[in-house]
Amino acid sequence: MTLDVREATGAHAPPRPRREITTAFLVSRIAVLAVAAALLVYAAPPLVAAGSWPALVILGGATAVIAYLYLTRRFVPAKYLIPGTIFLIAFQVFPVLYTVSTAFTNFGDGHRGDKTAAIAAIETGSVRQAPGSPEYNLTSALKGDKLVFLLVDPETKQVQSGDQAGLAPVTGAQVGVTGKVLTAPGFTVLTAPQAAARAQQIAALAVPTRGGLIKANGLSRAVEGRAALVYDARCDCVQGEGDRWTADEGQGYFVNAKGAHLAQGWQVSVGFANFARVLTNPTISGYFIGVFGWNVVFALASVAATFALGMAVALALHHPRMRGTQAYRIALILPYAMPAFAMLLVWRDMFNRDFGLINQLFGLDVDWMGQPATARLAVILVNLWLGFPYMFLVTTGALQAIPRELTEAASIDGASPWHGFRKVTLPLLLVALTPLLISSFAFNFNNFNAIALTSEGGPFPAESPQVGATDLLITYTFRLAFGTYGAQFGFAASISVFIFAIVALISAVAFRRTRKQEEVYA
Repeated sequence: MTLDVREATGAHAPPRPRREITTAFLVSRIAVLAVAAALLVYAAPPLVAAGSWPALVILGGATAVIAYLYLTRRFVPAKYLIPGTIFLIAFQVFPVLYTVSTAFTNFGDGHRGDKTAAIAAIETGSVRQAPGSPEYNLTSALKGDKLVFLLVDPETKQVQSGDQAGLAPVTGAQVGVTGKVLTAPGFTVLTAPQAAARAQQIAALAVPTRGGLIKANGLSRAVEGRAALVYDARCDCVQGEGDRWTADEGQGYFVNAKGAHLAQGWQVSVGFANFARVLTNPTISGYFIGVFGWNVVFALASVAATFALGMAVALALHHPRMRGTQAYRIALILPYAMPAFAMLLVWRDMFNRDFGLINQLFGLDVDWMGQPATARLAVILVNLWLGFPYMFLVTTGALQAIPRELTEAASIDGASPWHGFRKVTLPLLLVALTPLLISSFAFNFNNFNAIALTSEGGPFPAESPQVGATDLLITYTFRLAFGTYGAQFGFAASISVFIFAIVALISAVAFRRTRKQEEVYA
Protein backbone atom coordinates (compact mmCIF):
# COMPACT_ATOMS: atom_id res chain seq x y z
CA MET A 1 0.00 0.00 0.00
CA THR A 2 1.46 3.29 -1.08
CA LEU A 3 0.87 6.72 0.42
CA ASP A 4 0.36 9.71 -1.82
CA VAL A 5 3.19 12.21 -1.40
CA ARG A 6 0.78 15.11 -1.39
CA GLU A 7 -1.25 13.47 1.36
CA ALA A 8 1.88 12.81 3.39
CA THR A 9 3.06 16.38 3.08
CA GLY A 10 -0.37 17.77 3.77
CA ALA A 11 -0.60 19.56 0.42
CA HIS A 12 -4.34 18.94 0.23
CA ALA A 13 -4.93 19.17 4.01
CA PRO A 14 -7.69 21.61 4.86
CA PRO A 15 -6.45 24.90 6.32
CA ARG A 16 -6.60 25.31 10.05
CA PRO A 17 -9.65 27.20 11.17
CA ARG A 18 -8.82 30.65 12.48
CA ARG A 19 -9.52 31.21 16.12
CA GLU A 20 -12.60 33.32 16.61
CA ILE A 21 -12.10 36.25 18.93
CA THR A 22 -15.04 36.28 21.32
CA THR A 23 -16.54 39.49 22.63
CA ALA A 24 -15.51 38.66 26.20
CA PHE A 25 -11.90 38.08 25.16
CA LEU A 26 -11.83 41.30 23.16
CA VAL A 27 -13.28 43.30 26.06
CA SER A 28 -10.79 41.77 28.52
CA ARG A 29 -7.91 42.55 26.15
CA ILE A 30 -9.00 46.19 25.83
CA ALA A 31 -9.48 46.44 29.60
CA VAL A 32 -5.97 45.14 30.35
CA LEU A 33 -4.38 47.47 27.80
CA ALA A 34 -6.39 50.43 29.12
CA VAL A 35 -5.36 49.74 32.72
CA ALA A 36 -1.69 49.36 31.73
CA ALA A 37 -1.77 52.62 29.78
CA ALA A 38 -3.55 54.44 32.60
CA LEU A 39 -0.97 53.26 35.13
CA LEU A 40 1.83 54.43 32.84
CA VAL A 41 0.27 57.86 32.37
CA TYR A 42 -0.50 58.20 36.09
CA ALA A 43 2.82 56.97 37.48
CA ALA A 44 5.32 58.30 34.94
CA PRO A 45 5.17 62.05 35.79
CA PRO A 46 5.81 61.58 39.56
CA LEU A 47 8.68 59.20 38.80
CA VAL A 48 10.21 61.71 36.39
CA ALA A 49 9.79 64.54 38.90
CA ALA A 50 11.45 62.43 41.62
CA GLY A 51 14.24 61.29 39.32
CA SER A 52 13.42 57.60 39.88
CA TRP A 53 14.83 56.46 36.54
CA PRO A 54 15.18 52.73 37.38
CA ALA A 55 11.53 52.58 38.45
CA LEU A 56 10.52 54.47 35.31
CA VAL A 57 12.45 52.01 33.11
CA ILE A 58 10.81 49.05 34.87
CA LEU A 59 7.36 50.63 34.47
CA GLY A 60 7.92 51.37 30.79
CA GLY A 61 9.32 47.89 30.12
CA ALA A 62 6.43 46.17 31.89
CA THR A 63 3.91 48.25 29.94
CA ALA A 64 5.65 47.41 26.65
CA VAL A 65 5.64 43.68 27.44
CA ILE A 66 1.94 43.77 28.34
CA ALA A 67 1.11 45.67 25.16
CA TYR A 68 3.06 43.17 23.04
CA LEU A 69 1.39 40.16 24.68
CA TYR A 70 -2.14 41.45 24.25
CA LEU A 71 -1.70 42.84 20.73
CA THR A 72 -0.58 39.52 19.27
CA ARG A 73 -2.40 36.21 18.82
CA ARG A 74 0.50 34.28 20.31
CA PHE A 75 1.32 33.54 23.96
CA VAL A 76 -2.27 32.66 24.92
CA PRO A 77 -1.36 31.15 28.34
CA ALA A 78 0.63 34.28 29.23
CA LYS A 79 -2.43 36.44 28.58
CA TYR A 80 -4.14 34.70 31.48
CA LEU A 81 -1.10 34.46 33.75
CA ILE A 82 0.13 38.05 33.50
CA PRO A 83 -2.81 39.75 35.37
CA GLY A 84 -2.61 37.28 38.24
CA THR A 85 1.17 37.62 38.40
CA ILE A 86 0.93 41.41 38.54
CA PHE A 87 -1.61 41.29 41.37
CA LEU A 88 0.53 38.72 43.19
CA ILE A 89 3.56 41.00 42.99
CA ALA A 90 1.60 44.13 43.91
CA PHE A 91 -0.36 42.73 46.86
CA GLN A 92 1.86 39.93 48.18
CA VAL A 93 5.49 40.12 47.09
CA PHE A 94 5.93 43.89 47.29
CA PRO A 95 4.40 44.28 50.81
CA VAL A 96 6.63 41.48 52.11
CA LEU A 97 9.76 42.98 50.56
CA TYR A 98 8.82 46.46 51.79
CA THR A 99 8.28 45.15 55.32
CA VAL A 100 11.65 43.39 55.27
CA SER A 101 13.42 46.49 53.97
CA THR A 102 11.70 48.66 56.61
CA ALA A 103 12.97 46.29 59.32
CA PHE A 104 16.53 47.47 58.58
CA THR A 105 15.70 51.16 59.14
CA ASN A 106 14.71 53.40 62.05
CA PHE A 107 11.51 54.48 60.28
CA GLY A 108 8.95 55.79 62.78
CA ASP A 109 7.92 58.89 64.70
CA GLY A 110 10.72 61.40 64.47
CA HIS A 111 12.28 59.46 61.57
CA ARG A 112 9.69 59.68 58.82
CA GLY A 113 11.53 61.93 56.34
CA ASP A 114 15.00 62.63 55.06
CA LYS A 115 17.66 64.83 56.60
CA THR A 116 16.57 67.95 54.72
CA ALA A 117 13.02 67.64 56.06
CA ALA A 118 14.37 67.10 59.58
CA ILE A 119 16.49 70.28 59.40
CA ALA A 120 13.51 72.28 58.15
CA ALA A 121 11.32 70.92 60.98
CA ILE A 122 13.96 71.71 63.62
CA GLU A 123 14.44 75.28 62.43
CA THR A 124 10.72 75.90 61.94
CA GLY A 125 9.81 74.45 65.32
CA SER A 126 12.35 76.64 67.10
CA VAL A 127 11.04 79.96 65.76
CA ARG A 128 10.63 82.50 68.57
CA GLN A 129 9.17 85.99 68.25
CA ALA A 130 11.81 88.64 68.70
CA PRO A 131 11.05 91.96 70.46
CA GLY A 132 9.77 94.51 67.97
CA SER A 133 9.27 91.96 65.18
CA PRO A 134 6.37 92.54 62.76
CA GLU A 135 2.88 91.24 63.51
CA TYR A 136 0.15 90.62 60.95
CA ASN A 137 -3.57 89.97 60.80
CA LEU A 138 -3.86 86.44 59.44
CA THR A 139 -6.42 84.98 57.06
CA SER A 140 -5.97 81.43 55.82
CA ALA A 141 -6.80 80.74 52.18
CA LEU A 142 -6.29 78.27 49.38
CA LYS A 143 -4.55 78.92 46.09
CA GLY A 144 -5.73 75.95 44.10
CA ASP A 145 -5.20 73.11 46.57
CA LYS A 146 -2.29 74.84 48.33
CA LEU A 147 -2.64 76.44 51.77
CA VAL A 148 -1.39 80.03 51.94
CA PHE A 149 -1.43 82.90 54.42
CA LEU A 150 -3.05 86.22 53.55
CA LEU A 151 -1.19 88.70 55.76
CA VAL A 152 -2.42 92.24 56.43
CA ASP A 153 -0.05 94.82 57.89
CA PRO A 154 -2.07 96.62 60.61
CA GLU A 155 -0.39 99.96 59.87
CA THR A 156 -0.16 100.09 56.07
CA LYS A 157 -3.14 97.74 55.35
CA GLN A 158 -0.98 96.16 52.66
CA VAL A 159 -1.99 92.58 51.83
CA GLN A 160 0.59 89.91 51.05
CA SER A 161 0.34 86.18 50.42
CA GLY A 162 2.81 83.86 52.07
CA ASP A 163 3.79 80.22 51.52
CA GLN A 164 6.95 78.12 51.66
CA ALA A 165 8.39 80.13 48.75
CA GLY A 166 8.11 83.47 50.56
CA LEU A 167 5.96 86.62 50.40
CA ALA A 168 4.20 88.09 47.37
CA PRO A 169 1.98 91.22 47.11
CA VAL A 170 -1.76 90.77 46.56
CA THR A 171 -3.76 93.34 44.62
CA GLY A 172 -7.52 93.76 44.64
CA ALA A 173 -8.06 92.20 48.07
CA GLN A 174 -11.01 93.37 50.19
CA VAL A 175 -10.16 93.82 53.88
CA GLY A 176 -12.79 94.02 56.62
CA VAL A 177 -12.79 96.34 59.60
CA THR A 178 -11.24 93.64 61.80
CA GLY A 179 -8.29 93.24 59.45
CA LYS A 180 -9.53 89.97 58.00
CA VAL A 181 -9.33 89.50 54.23
CA LEU A 182 -12.86 88.99 52.90
CA THR A 183 -12.04 88.30 49.25
CA ALA A 184 -8.87 88.17 47.15
CA PRO A 185 -8.55 87.49 43.42
CA GLY A 186 -7.16 84.01 42.77
CA PHE A 187 -7.61 82.86 46.37
CA THR A 188 -10.35 80.93 48.20
CA VAL A 189 -10.70 82.44 51.67
CA LEU A 190 -11.34 79.82 54.37
CA THR A 191 -14.17 80.32 56.81
CA ALA A 192 -13.54 80.00 60.55
CA PRO A 193 -14.74 76.35 60.73
CA GLN A 194 -12.68 75.47 57.65
CA ALA A 195 -9.59 77.10 59.13
CA ALA A 196 -10.13 75.30 62.43
CA ALA A 197 -10.27 71.97 60.56
CA ARG A 198 -6.83 72.78 59.09
CA ALA A 199 -5.35 74.01 62.37
CA GLN A 200 -2.41 71.57 62.24
CA GLN A 201 -1.49 72.56 58.69
CA ILE A 202 -1.75 76.26 59.57
CA ALA A 203 0.49 75.79 62.62
CA ALA A 204 3.06 73.89 60.55
CA LEU A 205 3.27 76.42 57.71
CA ALA A 206 6.28 78.77 57.91
CA VAL A 207 6.83 81.66 55.49
CA PRO A 208 10.53 82.59 55.02
CA THR A 209 11.49 86.27 55.16
CA ARG A 210 14.76 88.21 55.19
CA GLY A 211 14.66 88.50 58.96
CA GLY A 212 13.44 85.02 59.81
CA LEU A 213 10.14 83.19 59.47
CA ILE A 214 6.46 84.12 59.73
CA LYS A 215 4.34 81.64 61.66
CA ALA A 216 0.73 81.60 62.79
CA ASN A 217 -0.07 82.47 66.37
CA GLY A 218 -3.58 81.10 66.53
CA LEU A 219 -5.94 81.37 63.56
CA SER A 220 -6.16 85.15 63.20
CA ARG A 221 -2.68 86.42 64.01
CA ALA A 222 0.82 85.82 62.61
CA VAL A 223 4.18 86.97 63.88
CA GLU A 224 7.65 87.12 62.43
CA GLY A 225 10.36 85.48 64.47
CA ARG A 226 13.76 83.93 64.25
CA ALA A 227 14.79 80.30 64.54
CA ALA A 228 16.55 79.59 67.83
CA LEU A 229 18.20 76.54 66.24
CA VAL A 230 20.01 77.00 62.94
CA TYR A 231 21.70 74.37 60.78
CA ASP A 232 25.31 74.99 59.75
CA ALA A 233 26.38 72.93 56.71
CA ARG A 234 30.08 73.57 57.38
CA CYS A 235 30.07 71.47 60.54
CA ASP A 236 26.95 69.45 59.65
CA CYS A 237 25.45 70.52 62.96
CA VAL A 238 22.64 72.52 64.52
CA GLN A 239 23.64 75.44 66.70
CA GLY A 240 21.67 77.59 69.08
CA GLU A 241 20.52 78.05 72.67
CA GLY A 242 24.12 77.76 73.87
CA ASP A 243 24.70 74.26 72.53
CA ARG A 244 25.64 72.40 69.39
CA TRP A 245 24.15 69.16 68.04
CA THR A 246 26.23 67.25 65.50
CA ALA A 247 24.65 64.93 62.92
CA ASP A 248 24.95 61.24 63.76
CA GLU A 249 24.25 59.27 60.57
CA GLY A 250 24.16 56.01 62.50
CA GLN A 251 21.22 57.08 64.68
CA GLY A 252 19.60 59.60 62.36
CA TYR A 253 19.72 62.33 65.05
CA PHE A 254 21.54 65.55 65.86
CA VAL A 255 23.41 64.69 69.08
CA ASN A 256 25.21 67.00 71.51
CA ALA A 257 28.32 66.32 73.60
CA LYS A 258 26.26 64.87 76.46
CA GLY A 259 24.63 62.28 74.22
CA ALA A 260 21.22 63.99 74.16
CA HIS A 261 19.55 64.42 70.79
CA LEU A 262 16.98 66.72 69.24
CA ALA A 263 13.46 65.33 68.94
CA GLN A 264 13.36 65.46 65.16
CA GLY A 265 15.51 62.97 63.26
CA TRP A 266 15.62 61.38 59.83
CA GLN A 267 15.40 57.92 58.35
CA VAL A 268 18.63 55.92 58.08
CA SER A 269 19.64 52.29 57.75
CA VAL A 270 20.40 50.65 61.10
CA GLY A 271 21.37 47.21 59.84
CA PHE A 272 20.38 44.38 62.19
CA ALA A 273 19.90 46.68 65.21
CA ASN A 274 16.13 46.12 65.32
CA PHE A 275 16.55 42.34 65.18
CA ALA A 276 19.25 42.47 67.86
CA ARG A 277 16.91 44.54 70.01
CA VAL A 278 14.27 41.83 69.84
CA LEU A 279 16.76 39.18 70.99
CA THR A 280 18.80 41.15 73.53
CA ASN A 281 16.39 43.65 75.10
CA PRO A 282 15.27 42.07 78.41
CA THR A 283 11.87 43.79 78.21
CA ILE A 284 11.18 41.95 74.96
CA SER A 285 13.18 38.72 74.97
CA GLY A 286 12.38 38.01 78.63
CA TYR A 287 8.68 37.49 77.84
CA PHE A 288 8.98 36.33 74.23
CA ILE A 289 9.03 32.57 75.00
CA GLY A 290 6.02 32.78 77.33
CA VAL A 291 3.98 34.78 74.87
CA PHE A 292 5.04 32.50 72.02
CA GLY A 293 3.96 29.39 73.98
CA TRP A 294 0.51 30.81 74.69
CA ASN A 295 0.31 31.97 71.07
CA VAL A 296 0.81 28.40 69.82
CA VAL A 297 -1.71 27.04 72.34
CA PHE A 298 -4.29 29.65 71.34
CA ALA A 299 -3.89 28.94 67.62
CA LEU A 300 -3.94 25.15 68.03
CA ALA A 301 -6.90 25.23 70.47
CA SER A 302 -8.85 27.55 68.17
CA VAL A 303 -8.28 25.32 65.14
CA ALA A 304 -8.94 22.05 66.99
CA ALA A 305 -12.08 23.32 68.75
CA THR A 306 -13.62 24.96 65.69
CA PHE A 307 -12.84 21.95 63.48
CA ALA A 308 -14.23 19.46 66.01
CA LEU A 309 -17.47 21.40 66.53
CA GLY A 310 -17.89 22.26 62.84
CA MET A 311 -17.28 18.65 61.81
CA ALA A 312 -19.69 17.30 64.44
CA VAL A 313 -22.47 19.60 63.26
CA ALA A 314 -21.71 18.80 59.60
CA LEU A 315 -21.84 15.05 60.28
CA ALA A 316 -25.15 15.41 62.10
CA LEU A 317 -26.72 17.33 59.23
CA HIS A 318 -25.18 14.99 56.65
CA HIS A 319 -27.09 11.99 58.01
CA PRO A 320 -29.67 10.70 55.49
CA ARG A 321 -32.47 10.74 58.05
CA MET A 322 -31.89 14.36 59.01
CA ARG A 323 -34.73 16.73 58.03
CA GLY A 324 -34.77 20.52 57.77
CA THR A 325 -31.05 20.71 57.04
CA GLN A 326 -31.38 23.95 55.04
CA ALA A 327 -32.89 25.83 57.98
CA TYR A 328 -30.24 24.49 60.35
CA ARG A 329 -27.44 25.46 57.99
CA ILE A 330 -28.74 29.00 57.62
CA ALA A 331 -28.96 29.38 61.40
CA LEU A 332 -25.50 27.92 61.97
CA ILE A 333 -23.67 30.24 59.58
CA LEU A 334 -25.11 33.42 61.12
CA PRO A 335 -22.05 33.97 63.37
CA TYR A 336 -19.88 33.79 60.23
CA ALA A 337 -22.06 36.32 58.40
CA MET A 338 -22.02 38.93 61.18
CA PRO A 339 -19.21 41.53 61.52
CA ALA A 340 -16.54 39.94 63.69
CA PHE A 341 -15.45 43.16 65.40
CA ALA A 342 -19.03 43.89 66.54
CA MET A 343 -19.50 40.37 67.87
CA LEU A 344 -16.21 40.53 69.75
CA LEU A 345 -17.33 43.66 71.56
CA VAL A 346 -20.65 41.99 72.43
CA TRP A 347 -18.84 38.93 73.80
CA ARG A 348 -16.55 41.17 75.84
CA ASP A 349 -19.57 42.63 77.60
CA MET A 350 -21.11 39.18 78.04
CA PHE A 351 -18.06 38.13 80.09
CA ASN A 352 -18.29 41.18 82.34
CA ARG A 353 -18.21 40.17 85.98
CA ASP A 354 -20.90 42.56 87.23
CA PHE A 355 -23.53 42.74 84.50
CA GLY A 356 -22.39 40.18 81.90
CA LEU A 357 -24.88 37.68 80.54
CA ILE A 358 -22.65 34.64 81.27
CA ASN A 359 -22.53 35.23 85.03
CA GLN A 360 -26.16 36.26 85.28
CA LEU A 361 -27.44 33.34 83.21
CA PHE A 362 -25.54 30.67 85.16
CA GLY A 363 -25.55 32.40 88.55
CA LEU A 364 -21.77 32.74 88.65
CA ASP A 365 -19.45 35.33 90.13
CA VAL A 366 -16.38 34.76 87.96
CA ASP A 367 -14.03 37.57 87.02
CA TRP A 368 -13.50 36.18 83.53
CA MET A 369 -11.11 38.85 82.29
CA GLY A 370 -9.39 39.39 85.64
CA GLN A 371 -7.69 36.00 85.98
CA PRO A 372 -5.22 34.47 83.50
CA ALA A 373 -6.84 31.03 83.24
CA THR A 374 -10.42 32.26 82.82
CA ALA A 375 -9.37 35.05 80.44
CA ARG A 376 -7.60 32.55 78.19
CA LEU A 377 -10.59 30.20 78.30
CA ALA A 378 -12.90 33.10 77.47
CA VAL A 379 -10.99 34.20 74.36
CA ILE A 380 -10.83 30.60 73.11
CA LEU A 381 -14.61 30.22 73.59
CA VAL A 382 -15.25 33.47 71.75
CA ASN A 383 -13.00 32.33 68.90
CA LEU A 384 -14.81 28.99 68.86
CA TRP A 385 -18.16 30.74 68.35
CA LEU A 386 -16.75 32.89 65.56
CA GLY A 387 -14.79 30.15 63.79
CA PHE A 388 -16.87 26.98 63.82
CA PRO A 389 -19.32 28.10 61.05
CA TYR A 390 -16.41 28.28 58.61
CA MET A 391 -15.30 24.76 59.56
CA PHE A 392 -18.92 23.59 59.30
CA LEU A 393 -19.17 24.92 55.74
CA VAL A 394 -15.92 23.44 54.46
CA THR A 395 -16.55 20.09 56.19
CA THR A 396 -20.03 19.94 54.68
CA GLY A 397 -18.55 20.42 51.22
CA ALA A 398 -15.87 17.78 51.83
CA LEU A 399 -18.44 15.25 53.14
CA GLN A 400 -20.55 15.64 50.02
CA ALA A 401 -17.50 14.74 47.92
CA ILE A 402 -16.94 11.44 49.79
CA PRO A 403 -18.85 8.58 48.08
CA ARG A 404 -21.37 6.95 50.40
CA GLU A 405 -20.33 3.58 48.96
CA LEU A 406 -17.12 3.74 51.01
CA THR A 407 -18.90 4.08 54.34
CA GLU A 408 -21.52 1.54 53.32
CA ALA A 409 -18.78 -0.93 52.37
CA ALA A 410 -17.16 -0.41 55.77
CA SER A 411 -20.45 -1.13 57.57
CA ILE A 412 -21.01 -4.26 55.44
CA ASP A 413 -17.53 -5.47 56.48
CA GLY A 414 -18.68 -5.21 60.10
CA ALA A 415 -17.18 -1.87 61.07
CA SER A 416 -19.06 0.09 63.70
CA PRO A 417 -20.08 3.71 62.94
CA TRP A 418 -17.20 4.94 65.07
CA HIS A 419 -14.63 2.73 63.32
CA GLY A 420 -16.06 3.67 59.93
CA PHE A 421 -15.70 7.32 60.79
CA ARG A 422 -12.18 6.94 62.21
CA LYS A 423 -10.83 4.70 59.45
CA VAL A 424 -12.66 6.02 56.38
CA THR A 425 -14.41 9.36 56.79
CA LEU A 426 -11.91 11.23 58.98
CA PRO A 427 -8.77 10.37 56.93
CA LEU A 428 -10.51 11.44 53.70
CA LEU A 429 -11.68 14.65 55.38
CA LEU A 430 -8.17 15.42 56.60
CA VAL A 431 -6.72 14.91 53.12
CA ALA A 432 -9.12 17.53 51.76
CA LEU A 433 -9.13 19.94 54.71
CA THR A 434 -5.58 19.90 56.07
CA PRO A 435 -4.47 22.86 53.88
CA LEU A 436 -7.46 24.83 55.22
CA LEU A 437 -6.58 23.84 58.78
CA ILE A 438 -3.02 25.06 58.25
CA SER A 439 -4.26 28.38 56.87
CA SER A 440 -6.65 28.65 59.83
CA PHE A 441 -3.72 28.10 62.19
CA ALA A 442 -1.74 30.85 60.45
CA PHE A 443 -4.73 33.20 60.70
CA ASN A 444 -5.32 32.54 64.39
CA PHE A 445 -1.61 32.84 65.15
CA ASN A 446 -1.95 36.51 64.17
CA ASN A 447 -5.58 37.01 65.23
CA PHE A 448 -5.14 40.55 66.52
CA ASN A 449 -8.85 41.43 66.77
CA ALA A 450 -9.79 38.39 68.86
CA ILE A 451 -7.49 39.60 71.65
CA ALA A 452 -7.50 43.38 71.23
CA LEU A 453 -11.30 43.67 71.22
CA THR A 454 -12.04 41.22 74.04
CA SER A 455 -9.33 41.06 76.72
CA GLU A 456 -6.97 43.75 75.31
CA GLY A 457 -4.15 41.36 76.18
CA GLY A 458 -4.91 41.35 79.90
CA PRO A 459 -4.95 40.66 82.71
CA PHE A 460 -1.62 42.37 83.38
CA PRO A 461 0.50 41.40 86.40
CA ALA A 462 1.79 44.20 88.59
CA GLU A 463 5.43 43.35 87.89
CA SER A 464 4.95 43.35 84.11
CA PRO A 465 2.42 45.94 82.91
CA GLN A 466 3.60 45.62 79.29
CA VAL A 467 2.69 41.97 78.69
CA GLY A 468 -0.65 40.37 79.57
CA ALA A 469 -1.77 36.80 80.09
CA THR A 470 -3.71 36.67 76.80
CA ASP A 471 -1.25 38.64 74.68
CA LEU A 472 -0.31 37.09 71.36
CA LEU A 473 2.96 38.00 69.70
CA ILE A 474 1.12 40.38 67.41
CA THR A 475 -0.65 42.27 70.24
CA TYR A 476 2.44 42.26 72.47
CA THR A 477 4.66 43.70 69.76
CA PHE A 478 1.99 46.20 68.72
CA ARG A 479 2.01 47.58 72.26
CA LEU A 480 5.80 47.75 72.28
CA ALA A 481 6.11 49.30 68.84
CA PHE A 482 3.23 51.80 69.06
CA GLY A 483 2.99 52.41 72.78
CA THR A 484 4.71 54.87 75.08
CA TYR A 485 7.49 55.91 72.72
CA GLY A 486 5.35 56.50 69.65
CA ALA A 487 5.24 54.62 66.39
CA GLN A 488 8.38 52.60 65.63
CA PHE A 489 7.65 51.11 62.23
CA GLY A 490 11.16 49.73 61.70
CA PHE A 491 11.06 47.87 65.00
CA ALA A 492 7.54 46.60 64.33
CA ALA A 493 8.63 45.39 60.88
CA SER A 494 11.53 43.42 62.37
CA ILE A 495 9.17 41.62 64.76
CA SER A 496 6.80 40.97 61.86
CA VAL A 497 9.68 39.25 60.07
CA PHE A 498 10.19 37.00 63.11
CA ILE A 499 6.48 36.14 63.21
CA PHE A 500 6.46 35.52 59.47
CA ALA A 501 9.42 33.14 59.79
CA ILE A 502 7.77 31.22 62.65
CA VAL A 503 4.44 30.81 60.83
CA ALA A 504 6.19 29.92 57.55
CA LEU A 505 8.28 27.25 59.27
CA ILE A 506 5.30 25.67 61.03
CA SER A 507 3.23 25.79 57.83
CA ALA A 508 6.03 24.25 55.75
CA VAL A 509 6.36 21.32 58.17
CA ALA A 510 2.59 20.83 58.20
CA PHE A 511 2.32 20.91 54.41
CA ARG A 512 5.11 18.37 54.13
CA ARG A 513 3.23 16.00 56.41
CA THR A 514 0.09 16.66 54.38
CA ARG A 515 1.77 15.51 51.18
CA LYS A 516 2.79 12.26 52.88
CA GLN A 517 -0.81 11.80 54.03
CA GLU A 518 -2.10 12.37 50.50
CA GLU A 519 0.30 9.72 49.17
CA VAL A 520 -1.05 7.18 51.68
CA TYR A 521 -4.73 7.76 50.85
CA ALA A 522 -4.29 8.49 47.14
